[in-house]
Amino acid sequence: MAATTQFGPVGTTSRTSHVLEILKSAILNGQLEPGEALVEAELAGRLGVSKTPVREALKTLEGTGLVVIRPYTGAIVRVFSDDDAVAIYDMRLLLEPEAVRRSIASGADLTGAADALARAAAAESGSERSMANREFHRALYRHSGNPLLLQTLDGLRDQIALISAGSWARSASWQREAEEHARILEVAQAGDSEGAARLVREHIADFARRHVVPAEHPTPEGGSA
Repeated sequence: MAATTQFGPVGTTSRTSHVLEILKSAILNGQLEPGEALVEAELAGRLGVSKTPVREALKTLEGTGLVVIRPYTGAIVRVFSDDDAVAIYDMRLLLEPEAVRRSIASGADLTGAADALARAAAAESGSERSMANREFHRALYRHSGNPLLLQTLDGLRDQIALISAGSWARSASWQREAEEHARILEVAQAGDSEGAARLVREHIADFARRHVVPAEHPTPEGGSA
């Protein structure tokens, strides 16, 4: 049970940042499960800190969409409904391919994307792989030239990572996604912005069809699941 698992003590430097990273990793790797109560006093004891950095970390995680804080009842790990997941992937499909196209067309340095791809391949846990994949995608679109577009996509990143981690737990298709990432990077490194955008669109839509969209929903592209 997650409630009996010790996370390990947190260092004294930037306690809130440490607590935030530990809790985020625990959520993304399933150590803290969707719907699980996040009791400040209990988490503080497990982490060896006061309740203040835990409270601040939970507020930050609420802002990224991983935690829900309800007045008088406390915080829980967010549970994504089918509609939530469809909406998130619909937004991603609308925005990310265009951001990638603009970024590659601007001559973006893709060293970060290559590094993230290597970290994902060497990952030993679902949370490590999910975080590396998240960095891979961001490295592709980060030079889109539109700060609002970047901010919007960044706001979806943790939610996408949690959906991906849950999907891999049910059906471990991460190797397929890794192969698609490698092909996207190859095309992007060749400077083919249109081709990279097309592959990113296909990559996102295919993942949504296989893992996100239930049979009664249309896919983000408008077809059937």
